[in-house]
Order: sequence, then structure tokens, then C-alpha cells
Amino acid sequence: MACVGVGVLFFEFETVLTKQNYAVSAAKESDGVSGDATSAADGPRPAASSTSFPTKAPKCDRSFVSRPNAAQNGTFEAPLLSAPLKPNQTQSRQCIYTFIAGPRQRVELIFTAFALRGTPPDGSSIGHLPACIHEYLDLYVEIRDSNVSDLINTPFGGRYCGPIAPRRRISLYRTLALGFFTDKNTTYPELFAGTYAFINDSDYEVGTPEPNTPCTFTVHTEVTRTGNILSPTYPGVYPKDLTCSYQFIGKPGQRIRLEFRDFDLFFGGPHCPFDYVKVYDGLTNESATIGTFCGQQRNLVLYSSESSLFVSFVTLQRTANTQNRGFKGIFEFSESFVKLDFISKNEGEHIRGSECDQKILSKKESEGAVYSPNYPFPYIPKIVCRYFIYGMQDMQHLERVRLSFDKFEIPRPPNKECTDGYLKIYLKGQETMDAYDKYDYEFCGDMLPPQVVSDGPRLVMVFSSGEVQGRGFKAKYKFETEYRIPGTPTPGGSCSFTYRSTSRKRGEFNSPRYPSNYPSGTNCTYIFIATPNEQVNIVFDHFKVRADAANTTYGSYGHYCQEDWLEIYNMYKDGTEKLVGRYCGVTAPGPVESNRGATGLKVLLHSDDDGVFSGFKARYMFEVAKSIFGDCGSNVSSQEFGVITSPNWPNNYEGPERGLASRTCNWYLSVRPRFRIVLHFESFAVEGDPQNRGCPAAVVRIWNGGEGPPLELCGEKLPQDRTQFTSENHVMRVTFISADKSVGAVGFRAVWTEVSGSPAGCDQFQCVKSGFCVSERLRCNGVDNCGSEDRSDETNCETEAPLEPLAMLGACVGGAGVLALALCVWCHRKRRRRRRQSRRRRLQRGSPGVGYRGSLAGSVAGSNMAPASLPPSLAGSLPASLAGSRRSMQHVCDHYASSVDSV
Repeated sequence: MACVGVGVLFFEFETVLTKQNYAVSAAKESDGVSGDATSAADGPRPAASSTSFPTKAPKCDRSFVSRPNAAQNGTFEAPLLSAPLKPNQTQSRQCIYTFIAGPRQRVELIFTAFALRGTPPDGSSIGHLPACIHEYLDLYVEIRDSNVSDLINTPFGGRYCGPIAPRRRISLYRTLALGFFTDKNTTYPELFAGTYAFINDSDYEVGTPEPNTPCTFTVHTEVTRTGNILSPTYPGVYPKDLTCSYQFIGKPGQRIRLEFRDFDLFFGGPHCPFDYVKVYDGLTNESATIGTFCGQQRNLVLYSSESSLFVSFVTLQRTANTQNRGFKGIFEFSESFVKLDFISKNEGEHIRGSECDQKILSKKESEGAVYSPNYPFPYIPKIVCRYFIYGMQDMQHLERVRLSFDKFEIPRPPNKECTDGYLKIYLKGQETMDAYDKYDYEFCGDMLPPQVVSDGPRLVMVFSSGEVQGRGFKAKYKFETEYRIPGTPTPGGSCSFTYRSTSRKRGEFNSPRYPSNYPSGTNCTYIFIATPNEQVNIVFDHFKVRADAANTTYGSYGHYCQEDWLEIYNMYKDGTEKLVGRYCGVTAPGPVESNRGATGLKVLLHSDDDGVFSGFKARYMFEVAKSIFGDCGSNVSSQEFGVITSPNWPNNYEGPERGLASRTCNWYLSVRPRFRIVLHFESFAVEGDPQNRGCPAAVVRIWNGGEGPPLELCGEKLPQDRTQFTSENHVMRVTFISADKSVGAVGFRAVWTEVSGSPAGCDQFQCVKSGFCVSERLRCNGVDNCGSEDRSDETNCETEAPLEPLAMLGACVGGAGVLALALCVWCHRKRRRRRRQSRRRRLQRGSPGVGYRGSLAGSVAGSNMAPASLPPSLAGSLPASLAGSRRSMQHVCDHYASSVDSV
């Protein structure tokens, strides 16, 4: 029921009693005066009770009438009322001030003082009803004639109280009325005061008025080519529940310019649902709409496209207290405004309401030309035209604009600055923020500007002709698909990008428009070219490509990718390419390293015409070429089996050294022709999840000797049917790559075995379960060579029970002790024998005549016969001189003599 407008509290609750009282009061009035009317205080009036009843105060009402040759303005103030009453008795008063203008005049009212009781914004504005009941002022500005006896049927202009005066009021017709109510016994002129004036009504006659309407006009160029357009009570508060229309009709070849110099309407929201001005580019309100405007507008200038224009001003009936003043503007019919044929003939579209602005919308990779106004003839001075060239931008498309100039002539002032005419270019969408001061290029003179490309789908040009004329410009535009892919694009605008080691050693690349969805129906090519001594590494950080038939067990590879997919190739000097893999879904490719001898890598992204996903983001790095085996690995041939393990197995493998993209191990396996290779993983734990995210950090690839791409493996554990692989011929390659983002895992252990190419008629050992024919020499070698879940080559093997380590150690120590004891005993016996022989010889020297021993011994000593040739019976009786040949046997005994003696 109550609202506040600029601090003034307004209540539009009208009781029938109040208006009836006004009608009664007006009916009893007998005198009215023009100019500064006077009033007398009421005499005493008895009351039956303390209840306040409205009464008529003699000469309380006042009339201000415009008369010929009389003053056309004056002042007014609150009445001076005094009514001595009994104690506790009050008497309410009602006074009507009437202002009546002359023919073709209106009334303007301006309050200079206002101090009625009430404290807005309290009271009904915060829910305390009623409000403005003790003292208030009612306004009526839409009285059709001078008879104010029927105010109850007159549109209500607002009820006001409090310390803030109502804004300026101008009557819609000739009469304006104020209704003052108070329940105080005494009032003073200081309660409210103001000025009034009778103003000329012709300012509001924009054109030929329509009969019986307050504000409907038709404006013909034959009558007036220029003039003012005002809201019906401007600059006073405009009335509610009002509809006005202004129809402008010009001659063929003319255009109409409408400039609003003051615009103040109630703002009900961005779509102007309440009060608004609506401008149509044609003769009626069924023509194309230029715009709907409300609130406060600045620099609002509108042009018709042709020779007619229709303006509608609508206000709604509502309870909100709005004290907006409306609008004031000027209009002009002219043949000198810019002709629009330079827009229409070049597939542009004139922006309605502007003098020469145009928009050019892409028709998907279309192209065309733009011109300055009146080209190739000199352009019109002092005009500003804007060119909005917009490429496609939606869920499926994103374009950019390429602009090149064929002709250019905008005179440059002597100071070499573009201070007169100029062409400004905006490449980053500055117009969306109205930031026209932040242009990217400004051109003038006669030099052809360079080619420019927008940063996104928008390119805007602003042409200002200045005062000095020139021929202007001609330029060609072309819409190209904007991929937002870093790299060197291929000329022509196709989705093809090149990355050369000679330009940059590392960087990023991504699917078109990443992280937004890539467009449908697209094929993009990424080519990475290395120098002869380098290899290319690619690591994927995000991957999501549409795949309707994704494999939920092994990941989305190869033939599972039929809708959208990504392929990676090794490129070679002879022009051949070898497929590394096809990927889709969320199965990210594992780290990729180009082969030795390859010139680089090629990545292809394909999307069909259906749904799309966010695509991918990846990193590339050019590094010094590694050996053919990479950082580890080997070349194995002429063997019947072998074992392959990841680095550090059974401990966790590690990523590459700091600053490198990946760590690579290549094993090249080769067996005899007409044989094949069976590779069996006994243990496997490599980072990744083929089903949910692929193998972006580490991967095992197996080339099984065929022409197709390798198999890719990762995960904490392989499915049972993916632990064994058989080559198609006698060669196989196994590669393990861990990227720089790898955190490590246990890795793998795999056994490879040479098997016969034709198991039928096996002349070696045939595995029971797998049926493989392996060498007989592999039987009972302690390695499972028959493949997964087949240990038949290691069954029924006879082997000696191995000794326990402690038992073996004890046996060795015991044997050594026995040997040492035997040696000591033998040495001790030899030592005793030598002692006996020594005593015997000493006895013989002391008794030379003892039997035959002496002569015999001497004869033997003098001969060359070795002691070994003597009869055994004589060997023990040889003298010391013949014992030299046995001394070679004494050194061992001499070595142990002391120890034996000590024992």
C-alpha cells in the first residue's frame, strides 16, 4: 500500500469518505481568486465528542486562475487555521487548492517547503498501517476540466507527508488540484509552500495531435523537419496508467534521427515490464523493434533504417510510488544521414537504431568483404560506424576472424597521430564490456594495415570519419574454425598443427577448445618433428573421447573405437607411418616415445557428427636419442628361454631422471625360424587402470611380430586371459615406459620360451595343458616354460635332496679337523723315526768295527745308485750320507714339527 520515492512517503489508499468530503467541500465553495488568494481562520465550532470529523473551513479552499493580462505565476502556502475548542476536543480540516490554466496552457507546481507530520520511511513502508492519517497532502494532475467537484473519479496523483516535498508537477490538462488534510486545531503557513506557473502547452505538442488523446501525435516532415519530443508532463512526474505514441513520417530517401537528452523512467527490471519507451523501425507498432528502454539512459541516439519511425510510451497502473520525470529529446528528418546500401550489398546486416553500424555473422567458415560508407567515393565527414564481425560460438562450433585490407585511405594529420579520422580494431571482445578505449590497433594514413586475427570469435572495427574526407577502406574477412590449440597452424585454417624441435623443445597441446568439448565432425592433426639425433616423448594428462562401444574390461583400444578416436603414429623418412595405437573413452594412451630412426610422431583426433566430450591435454618433449634398448633392456637371440623383469624388480621401479620425460626399456627377442615365442607374466603390477583411466603414467607394450599395433598393459593385476601372449612369428618386442609423473610400483616378471611353430608331431617335450612343444632341455630346469597355469615341464623331476646349509658347514669343519689330525700324527711318527736313525749313526761312528754294515754302507755311499734301488731290507740301515734323497719329504713334517711337539 505504501512506497517511498526519493525520500517521499506516498500512500495510495483512498477512502471513499475522504473523496466524498473533497467533493462536498468543493461544492460549498463560492469564491475563488487568482494570484495569491487569502483565507480566514475558522470560527469556533462545537463538537459532540472528542472524535475528529472533517469540517469545511470558511475560505480554506483556494483557487489560482490564469487570467489574461494577469500574472502567470505566483506562490502558495498552507492555510493559517485556528479553532479554540474545549479541552480534549479536536477538529479535522480539509482544504482544496485549485490551479486553473488558460487555453493552451498547463500548470507547473514546485514545492519550496514541506513539513507535514509523518516520519518517512517509517509507517506503512515497514508494515505499520495506517500512515499519513493525521496530516497529508493529495495531488491531482489529470483533471480534464476546471470542475473539481468530481475528484473521486479523477486519477489519483499521490498522497504525501513527512519532511520531504513532492517533486515538480505539471498538469496533464489545464487543471491541477491539491487536497490538504489535518486533524490539528491550529496550522501555520510554514507547513508547505511552493510556486506555481501557467506554462505554454505547445511544447508538448510534438506534432499533429489525435483527437481526444492527451499524448498521441503524428509528425510529418512537410510540417517540421526538426523538433522536440517530451513525455506528457516533463519535467514533472509523469502520470500512471498512460499510453502515448509518436509517429514520424518522412519522405523517401530520408532517415530519422531521435536523440534522448534526458531519460528517467521507473526501472522494473532488464526487460522493462512496467514503464517503458519502445521504438519501432517503421510506421506502426507492428514494425521491427529497435529497442525497449527504461530506467535512466545516457547518450541514447536512434536512427530509422528508412523514412518512418514509431515511438510508444507506456506507464502502468501500480501502487509503487515513483516520481520519475520521463524523457526529453529532439528529432530530425534528413537526407544526409548515411545510406545503408554499402551494408546490404555486402551480406552485412544493419543494426537497427544505429546510423551505420552493421553486424556480419558467420555461415560456418564463410568469407566476404567490408567497406567504409560510400566506398569507393569519399565518405561523409563526422560519422562513426561500427562493424561487428562475429564467428560461430556454440557447443559445436568456435571460430575466429581473419581480416586483411585491399584498400586503405584515411587522411593522417601532420602530427602523424590519428586525431581526426581513424579505424580502430578490437580483437578480444572489448565491446562486450563497453571498453572501446582499449583497442588493439588504430590505423590512419594510406599504408595498408597488416593482417589481423581475432582472439576468439569476435572482431570489431570502429570507423570515425573526422572532418577531412578520404576514400576509406576495403577489407576482406574470413571466418576460420578456432581450435585454441598451441602450436604452429597450417595455412588455410584447417585443424593441423606442427611442433618442431628447432622451434621449441617442450610444450603442451590439446584437443580443440579444451577444456570445453571439441566440435563434432572434426579431424585434427598434430605433427612432431625431431632432429636426427632426437626422439619425441608424449605424455597425456587428461583424456576423454567419446566411445559408445567402450570395453569395460581391457580398456578402449583399437576396434572398440568407432565413433571418436585418437591415433598415434611413428613417422619415417620414406613417408611410411606405423601405428602405435588407437584410443577412445577414458583409456588414456601410455607414455609414447618415438622409435629410433623415426623422424617424429603424428597424432590424429577424429570426431563424427554426434555427441562430443572434453577431449585431451598432453605434453611433448624432444630429448637426445637413446640407444635402441633405451635406458635398459637387451637383444636376446639363440636361446631357448629367458626372463624379463622391470627395473629394480622385485622392488618398485622408478620414473626418469629429473628433467626427462620418460624412462624406457626395450627387449628384442628372437628365436629360430619356424619357431614362436610364448611370453608369460608371472607377476604384474604397473600403474594405471585400463577401464577407468588408461595407462598415462606407465605402460608395457608388446609387439608380437605382426603388422598391427602393440598391445598395451597396465594395472595392479592382469586378467587371467591377459597374462600370456604368443608371437605370430619368431620375433617379439617388449617395451616398458614410465613417465615423469610415475610414482612407482612393483613392476613385472615375465618368462619367455621358444616353442615349436607346429605342435603336431612334437619330438621334444610337449606341455600337457597348453600343448606347447618346448625343448627337452627345459624340462626340470626350475622355470615354468609351458606357459600360464601349466607346470608339466617341472613335474616328476628326480633330484637329490639338498643338504641343509648348517649340515654342510658342519661336515666341512669336521673333515678339515680329521685331515689335520692325521697329518699331525704322520709328521710325529716321521720325526721319531729320524731321531732313532740319528742315534744309530752316532753309535756306528763310535764303534767302526760293527759287522758288515759299516763297509757296506760306505761302499754304497760312494756309488751313484739311488736309495730307492736298494733292497728294502737295506734301506733302513743307510748312513746319513745316503739319506739326502729323502729330505724332500721332510719339509711338511718340519712345518708341523713344533705344533706336534707342543701337543
